[in-house]
Amino acid sequence: MEHGAAPAALPYYVAFSQLLGLTVVAMTGAWLGLYRGGIAWESSLQFNVHPLCMVIGLIFLQGDALLVYRVFRKEAKRTTKILHGLLHVVAFIIALVGLVAVFDFHKKKGYADLYSLHSWCGILVFVLYFVQWLMGLSFFLFPGASFSMRSRYRPQHIFFGAAIFLLSVGTALLGLKEALLFKLGTKYSTFEPEGVLANVLGLLLVSFGVAVLYILAQADWKRPSQAEEQALSMDFKTLTEGDSPSPQ
Repeated sequence: MEHGAAPAALPYYVAFSQLLGLTVVAMTGAWLGLYRGGIAWESSLQFNVHPLCMVIGLIFLQGDALLVYRVFRKEAKRTTKILHGLLHVVAFIIALVGLVAVFDFHKKKGYADLYSLHSWCGILVFVLYFVQWLMGLSFFLFPGASFSMRSRYRPQHIFFGAAIFLLSVGTALLGLKEALLFKLGTKYSTFEPEGVLANVLGLLLVSFGVAVLYILAQADWKRPSQAEEQALSMDFKTLTEGDSPSPQ
C-alpha cells in the first residue's frame, strides 16, 4: 500500500457511519415532528429543541470530529487539527443551544431541574466535553506546549474523546427512554407507534456509536505520520529539550 493511502475498506465504513448518523438526525426530526408537535422556541414546543440539538451536536458532529484524522489522511496536519477543533466548536455551540432550551422551558413551566439520571449524565458530558476541548486547544493548537508534553497527553486526549462520545450516546438513550415514559406511561408496553419508532431511533444511535468507535479502534486506519512531520517533531524536541533525535 502506498504510504498515506487510505485502506481499501475505510471509505466504505466511513460512508456507512455517515449514513447512520444522517439517518439518526432525520429520524429524530421525524419523531419530534410526527409525535411531539415539531419545534419552536417561543412556545411549549421549545423543549423539542433540546433533543434535536443534542443529537446533532453531541452525537453526529462529535462523532464526525473524531473521524477527521481517519478521513483526511493526506492533508497537512495543522489543517486537519483546525478542522477537528472547529467541528467540536460547532458541536459545542449547538449543544449549548439545546441546553439553554431545556432550562428555559423548565423555568417557564415551573419544572424542577437536574433531578433525573439523564440530566446528571448530561451535565457531566457537557462539562467534560468543554474541558476536553480546552485541553486539546491548549496542547495541540496553541504554541507553547512542548513536544514531550503533547506526546504524554495525546493518549489521554484520545481516550477521553472516545469516552465522552460513548457517554453522549448513553445519555441520549436515557433521555429518549425518559421522554417516552413521561408521555406514554403504561402505553409504552402496548407497542405504541411512537414507542416503536423511538426504539428504532435508539438502536440507530447505538449503531452509529459502534460504527465510529470501530473505525477509531482500527490501528491500520490511523492517519500515518508524514516524513516531514516526523522530522519537524524531532527537530522541535531537540531544540526545546536538548534531546537527540533517534529513529522510531
